[in-house]
Amino acid sequence: MSEPACPCGSGHALADCCGRYHAGEPAPDAERLMRSRYSAYVLGLEDYLRATWHPDTCPVSLGLDVPPRPQWLGLTIKAHAPLGPTHATVEFVARYKLNSRAFKLHETSRFEKLDGRWLYVDGEIHE
Repeated sequence: MSEPACPCGSGHALADCCGRYHAGEPAPDAERLMRSRYSAYVLGLEDYLRATWHPDTCPVSLGLDVPPRPQWLGLTIKAHAPLGPTHATVEFVARYKLNSRAFKLHETSRFEKLDGRWLYVDGEIHE
């Protein structure tokens, strides 16, 4: 029986892709952290999402257990821009359904590397 595919769309098995970051291995760059965070939303891994969120901007609760939950449909990385050794941006589009309606989240996220780990800081939503 084959491993489940990673929700991030890489084409790799979850265990060989984002699953290793969910298990504690630091993501090597902001793009892979972004992919692992998308996968964590798909899988409902709130602890991982909070652990990879910059402490200055992390909300108290993400509300992942509050219905209705979105059905995540796919992730497209549009750009990954390293801005030196400790900062980067990742532009992405995440598609999802909520209450039978289709939506897309188009965001440019900012990341910072602290103590050897990439963290999500915040993002600019594109209309």
